Amino acid sequence: MKNFQQQVEESAHWLERRINFKPEAVLVLGTGLGSLADLINDGQFFPYRSIPNFPHSTVTSHAGNLILARLGGKKTAILQGRFHYYEGYSTRELTLPIRVLSLLGPQYLLLSNAAGGLNPSFAPGTLMVVEDHLNFIPDNPLRGPNIDKWGPRFPDFSQAYDPELQRITFSCAERLGFNNVVGGIYVAIPGPSLETPAETRFLRNCGADAVGMSTVPEVIVAVHAGLKVLCISMVSNVNDPDNFKPIIIEDILIQAKKAENDFQKLIIEVLQTMGHTDVKSK
Repeated sequence: MKNFQQQVEESAHWLERRINFKPEAVLVLGTGLGSLADLINDGQFFPYRSIPNFPHSTVTSHAGNLILARLGGKKTAILQGRFHYYEGYSTRELTLPIRVLSLLGPQYLLLSNAAGGLNPSFAPGTLMVVEDHLNFIPDNPLRGPNIDKWGPRFPDFSQAYDPELQRITFSCAERLGFNNVVGGIYVAIPGPSLETPAETRFLRNCGADAVGMSTVPEVIVAVHAGLKVLCISMVSNVNDPDNFKPIIIEDILIQAKKAENDFQKLIIEVLQTMGHTDVKSK
């Protein structure tokens, strides 16, 4: 049976033999945001099930494709759907696609997700640029023996989310005339059960502005691999723990769909802009 390193390297070599270019950026499309891929006419599509060792998505709103295409002028590897701890995967397993793609030489990881708003000043449709995170998922993808050529044993997380990419994103939002783009703290919980009023109050008191069930394990792997990370959370609903309303997943998907056009315009503008104003690390 292959160990994790062998699985990752096998997947990377499989892709290297088939892709037309090595990506400059990796883009992960979260819940309700996958249709950005519909804008691509000329790209390479690889269903996850066709790539050796890739997990299989069990979430119906995640299409499960790797797409290699130019987006915003950048050579981009697009993960149309992600994997989650609540699906039964370990965080090492669910981050395997990020680890595989990191071996192909990208400089950037751009992440998106749908999240519940904890900050009472937010409204559904707010796009939150993640400035920092809290991790309540009881697993870490770096747990176990470290593979030194992939990254350091104890990676620094003082700036997990690249400040320059955040600055570029706010500048792009201003240029596009968007007034729904804010900064904030994301908290990751295991799921799949949604938050109770008491949990919502606790997470808000911890300093979190939005809550979701993904993203942080991917950020951990990306930082370990030396990638510059940007994450945008689409706030689908906002709940007051003292006047709590039921959280319906179908409503979350509807709100994500409404905000998708803004997200698409913003992420393409960011891709077009980044690399021109920031200092490349590789």
